[in-house]
Amino acid sequence: MSTYVLVPGFFFGPWVWEEVGRLLRDAGHEVRAVSLTGQGERAAEATPAVGVSTHVADITDAIGDADDVVLVLHSGATIAGTAAADRLPERLRRIVYVDTAPFPDGMAQIEFLPPDAQAEQRRRIETDGKGRLLPARPFDEDDQRRDPVSLAGLSADDLTRMRRRATAQPAALVLDPARRPAEIPDTPRTLIAATFTVDQVRAMVAAGLPAFTMLAGPGWTMTELPTGHWPMLSRPKELAELLLAM
Repeated sequence: MSTYVLVPGFFFGPWVWEEVGRLLRDAGHEVRAVSLTGQGERAAEATPAVGVSTHVADITDAIGDADDVVLVLHSGATIAGTAAADRLPERLRRIVYVDTAPFPDGMAQIEFLPPDAQAEQRRRIETDGKGRLLPARPFDEDDQRRDPVSLAGLSADDLTRMRRRATAQPAALVLDPARRPAEIPDTPRTLIAATFTVDQVRAMVAAGLPAFTMLAGPGWTMTELPTGHWPMLSRPKELAELLLAM
């Protein structure tokens, strides 16, 4: 039996993993979906002090004394989740990056975006979020029309649930840079690419794009699950099957 530690990305709580978690439990495994400080059902805890180190503590606490852990990180969970993995390599069997990748030392989540999108996100933090929060995106049909790639595969009911349950993100999680040790543990790593093909990912690695440079080292396996950016909602059965095969 393995222990699957499932970490949500920005805006959501552990509920986003409910169906995937059920399928993993039905297969006989332990599942720990992480509740992160300041988002999801813990949104009321969002203070200026909540940052990457806060979420690192949340994730390491969730791992606890478990062994044979498969740590599954979605999207914006990558910086805190990777830092937690760097601290506890002896407990991990594998790290799985769901439509995300580990960032190099010094790179912040916001830097994944092109310059115009970075500027817009900073504006939203300063104006709508009063310098403390990044408001959630709309998650409505207009949003899906504007961004059909990220929101692919989601039904109207999915969007309604996301819209109702999304919460603003503590700004430090968006702005704080990744901090990696000089010696990075050699834990086996898997990328599940949802909005990119593996060939596209490899091309971006070869081009030296900063957000993809950490995918160049040894120890990686890559696979595809063609859908939008939230495969735990759009294709939970297929995502669970990939996780069970690891």
